Amino acid sequence: MLNGIWLALLVISALVAGATGRLAGMTDGAIEGASTAVTVSLQLVGVMALWLGLLRLAEQAGLVATLARWLQPFLGRLFPDIPPGHPALGSMVLNVAANALGLTNAATPMGLRAMRDLQRLNPRPDTATDAMCTFLAINTGSVQLIPMTAIAVLAAHGSRNPTAIVATTLLATACSSLTGLFVVKVAQRLRWFRLPGMAPASSPSDPAAHPSAPGSPPIPGPEPEPSDTTPAAPPPAPLGRMGRVLLAALVLAFATFAVQAILHPPEAAETTAGTPSIAIRALGALSLVALPFLLVGIPTYAALRGIAVHEQFVTGAREGFDTSIRIIPHLVAMLVAIGCLRGAGGIEGLTRWLEPVLAAVGYPAELVPMTLLRPLTGSGTLAAFTDLVKTHGADSLLARMGGTLFGSTETTFYVLAVYFGSVGIRRTRHAVLAGLAADLAGAVAAVALCRALA
Repeated sequence: MLNGIWLALLVISALVAGATGRLAGMTDGAIEGASTAVTVSLQLVGVMALWLGLLRLAEQAGLVATLARWLQPFLGRLFPDIPPGHPALGSMVLNVAANALGLTNAATPMGLRAMRDLQRLNPRPDTATDAMCTFLAINTGSVQLIPMTAIAVLAAHGSRNPTAIVATTLLATACSSLTGLFVVKVAQRLRWFRLPGMAPASSPSDPAAHPSAPGSPPIPGPEPEPSDTTPAAPPPAPLGRMGRVLLAALVLAFATFAVQAILHPPEAAETTAGTPSIAIRALGALSLVALPFLLVGIPTYAALRGIAVHEQFVTGAREGFDTSIRIIPHLVAMLVAIGCLRGAGGIEGLTRWLEPVLAAVGYPAELVPMTLLRPLTGSGTLAAFTDLVKTHGADSLLARMGGTLFGSTETTFYVLAVYFGSVGIRRTRHAVLAGLAADLAGAVAAVALCRALA
């Protein structure tokens, strides 16, 4: 499906550019898209190296497997074809948690690691599995506890209560996530998306479906990169009494920092939004201490379990560097097509055509540009949202709708290009359909919820 969409974007761009006389704009858009793709990929290198290094430590110390084991009763229903306790489950949970807290810099590397783990279970290396499509549907509609970017835009333009979108965004992302899951589970059973020779999803209780089940060979650990000559790390040592005491002290210290942030919120929060509610302050404090806690806590825990922290961190960081470089061609292809469409005026034309149609069913015409741009480009959507806030006011109903829409939808085509490109997936099956359905549900829910709670 992604092949057809990419070609359609280019053909439509050329037709629109020829009809409107904006062939030069189409060319400029293509060049800008290619440049942006390389810039974004290179900017990811440091972030990917950092978080995949930490994730390597967490995996070697047994944290990822423990997390997957705790959540197996729930995850087993969503991902019946993934063996119990597989590292992919833990990586997916960390990705969803990071997205929920607004930690996008951490969420992307964890999501890419999850895709790599899922690819190791893939019998068709060029084709997306049901588990991959399900994971991307959850990622696209990811529940947001703190829509930090939208809140920052509202606060910067003088909103008296920029955190008012927290509740509507949480509810809207719940709607988009449930919609994405519903569509992906229905679509994977349709013959249009089922590959020849593909058997229905196995039950989680079927031993033959899980090589790690009792009585069958265990699934091997992550395969080293071809250039990695580091010997396999020994199993982590048990955590002694002194280690537990040190970890408890570390947790207590960060809990104290969080309580202080709740009792004494940052001055910026008080001056732009008055005094935030206790729930908003608690979410803000959690987001504030989450990154420092992970940066210190994971290496400390790994060291206490006898892991060579520097060596293992470097191994994971090397994987992050390789992944960042590997996604460049896929990102160039997608952003060039999107740049062509924008440069040719295709999005503007579609917006003008759709505005009266959507206004007739109660969807604000002012939100149409954001709605159309969101699956294609994050920066373009942010620019449209900022313009909406400037035009109608930071405390207007339209600004609240726009902020909720921004927080409850995702740049679907960017996500698909990056995640599938990182593991060489060419046949995306129903992932595009599920992602766009989640975006549509999030947009409709944003408008409906803001009107109902206004």
